[in-house]
Amino acid sequence: MIIKTISKAVRKYCPAAYRFTLSLKSRFSSREKKQLLENFISQTALQAAGYILPLITLPYLVRVLGAEKFGLISFAQAFIAYFATITDYGFNLSATREISINRADKGKISEILSSVLAVKSALLLLSFALLAALVFSFSRFRGDWPLYFLTFGLVLGQVLFPTWFFQGMERMKYTTFISLAARLLFTVLIFVFVRSAGDYRYVPILNSLGAIASGLFSLAVIRRDFGVRFVLPGAAQLKHQLKEGWHIFISTIAVSLYTTSNTFILGLFASNAIVGYYAGAEKLVRAVQGLVVPVSLVVYPYISKLAAESREKALDFVRKLIKIVGGVTFILSLMLFFFASQIVRITLGVQYQQSVYVLRVLAAVPFIVGLNNALGMQLMLNFGYKEAFSKILIYAAIFGIFFTFMLVPVYKHIGTSFVALSTEIFVTTAMFLYLRHKKVLSFTYLLGGAAPHDAAPL
Repeated sequence: MIIKTISKAVRKYCPAAYRFTLSLKSRFSSREKKQLLENFISQTALQAAGYILPLITLPYLVRVLGAEKFGLISFAQAFIAYFATITDYGFNLSATREISINRADKGKISEILSSVLAVKSALLLLSFALLAALVFSFSRFRGDWPLYFLTFGLVLGQVLFPTWFFQGMERMKYTTFISLAARLLFTVLIFVFVRSAGDYRYVPILNSLGAIASGLFSLAVIRRDFGVRFVLPGAAQLKHQLKEGWHIFISTIAVSLYTTSNTFILGLFASNAIVGYYAGAEKLVRAVQGLVVPVSLVVYPYISKLAAESREKALDFVRKLIKIVGGVTFILSLMLFFFASQIVRITLGVQYQQSVYVLRVLAAVPFIVGLNNALGMQLMLNFGYKEAFSKILIYAAIFGIFFTFMLVPVYKHIGTSFVALSTEIFVTTAMFLYLRHKKVLSFTYLLGGAAPHDAAPL
């Protein structure tokens, strides 16, 4: 009933996404049609909850906490996001692929699940030790040390919640129901417990408790519904998982350095209030940007299988994906730019006038990220260009951090915005030029011309 209700809502309010789903269905067998549609709707609902529910609390929190405390919380979240990236270690893609390939072998998926969780647990302990060392070594963190440790609970919850397992098994409805229940509950509790600026620590407490509860429940569901058993992994299995996720891990670290670092570095040079102005606008942009994530995650396993069978068919599918995602995100970006003042006034409040300038600069980011996701995640990774993919993101991280330290001390949140936009443009341009160099893509092909002869992967 829930799935049908969501499906009707998608059809009514987002016809482009619904038409895209129908086009996907025509490519699959009857069983695959049903599963893909279910995964797409589940992932859409999950992604929507991940952005819409925070947007419900955002207007409340920015007004109750004020720019200074809201900025402090955003700075803490940006700091802790580094540790979340470390514990993820690229498993969201590498482990998803392995689970997908071996889904019929319960013994194998038990081995994969156990070895990945073991590696992530070790990285969690390492991250916690590193957090403690940094927090008590620098005065910038020491004064608010409880806030950072409370926010670190999000990392623990992320380690416990194996989203990659459900993606690989193509059973995204589990993650949707579990996450939605927890997020709805703790969203309500935000309004109950956060009543003044002095209650700001309840925000990380409630967010962390929600993440941890979701993780524990998901592990129980895996054991009960999938018949998977947790086994003691061997050294060879742990080494294999580390090797498989390495290039994606480096890529993820690089992405984190030129995305999360914006808020973090800004917090080193500006007041918490300035961080609040930037973070408020950035959350709005990320919410819009997140609308394409369900499509990306759902089609990734399909394109992986399609590329193994026929690179030409995979390329043709990605071309259609670029047109649809590009068209939708282009319209959304235009709306962010032209209605920035109204959006900020409604969601953040009149005291966040400085966020309008940030929102206008970042308005093009959803469109640009939609393109580089199709070029990078869907094409470069699935066509075997993992090393080149990693290098582009590393260069982008260097580019972003260099100009952030150059501009942020002087231009604060406005400088941070321009660096964020420029870095995404750098990534998209570099990916397209590389794929054109390898004769995988061309402007002519994207416009409907003949496909170029693609070279062998590196």
